[in-house]
Amino acid sequence: MPRPVHRRTLALAATALAALIVPAAPGSAATGRILWTPSTATGPSSFAAVQCKDGNFGVVTDPAKGKVWRALQAAGEERCETLGPDLTNGDTFYVGWSSKVSIQDTESRYVFQLKCSPSTGTANHPVEIDIADGRIRLQNWDLDHNAHPLWSTPTADNQWHSYALKIHLGRTDGTIDFWFDGTKQTFTTGTSTYTGTTWDGTRNYFKWGSYHPSPAPATNTFTSPVIATTLPLATTLPLATTTS
Repeated sequence: MPRPVHRRTLALAATALAALIVPAAPGSAATGRILWTPSTATGPSSFAAVQCKDGNFGVVTDPAKGKVWRALQAAGEERCETLGPDLTNGDTFYVGWSSKVSIQDTESRYVFQLKCSPSTGTANHPVEIDIADGRIRLQNWDLDHNAHPLWSTPTADNQWHSYALKIHLGRTDGTIDFWFDGTKQTFTTGTSTYTGTTWDGTRNYFKWGSYHPSPAPATNTFTSPVIATTLPLATTLPLATTTS
C-alpha cells in the first residue's frame, strides 16, 4: 500500500466517528442519525487518511455544488484517495454522495471502494464503483476475489451523478441496495437487493477518489459523503421509490 500523506490511528478514527453522530434536525422528514461526514471547512484532516501526492487533494469551489473535494490522480500515480472511518461487521447503514469524473486515458478508475485490510487473501474491495470506456459500473467481489458486475450505465467526463447505497456488512450474508441519480436500481440479478460479501479481513472502511495505475491524469470531484442511519439523511436529492 502507498504511504498515506495523512494517517490517524484506528482509535482516533473511531473517536471521530462517535463524535460526529448527531440527531436529525427537528422537523426533518427523516428520523435517524448522521454517523459521519467530512467537513470542507475543516479540510482533508476530517478524513481518516488521505493517500495522494502532496497538493493534489483538497477543497475547491464548483459552480453547481459549491465547496467540494477534488482528488487529482496525477499521470503515473497509483491513486489519489481518501479514507472514511472504520466500519463494524454486522452494521447496516446508508452512504450517499455526488461526483463528477474526468479521465484523460482509456484506463479504468475505481472512484469508490468498500475496502478490506489486509488486501491479499481477502475480497480486497467487496463493493466498488469504477468508470471506464464511458460507463459507470458497480461490482461486488467475493471471498475468492472474483468480480460480480451488478449494474452499469453510460456517462461522460465532467457529468455530475448522485450515488446512494444501503449496505449491511457481512462476510457471506451482506446486502447492497443502490440508488443512482435519485432512482433505486435493479441489478443484473433481476433484484433490487443483492446478497453477498460486504465484509472481509480484519478492518473495513470506505475510499473515495481515483485508483488504478494509469499513464494519464484523472480527477474525481465529489461532495462530502454522508454515512447515516436513513436514506433521506444520506442524500439531499429527491429519491424515487420505483426501481428501473
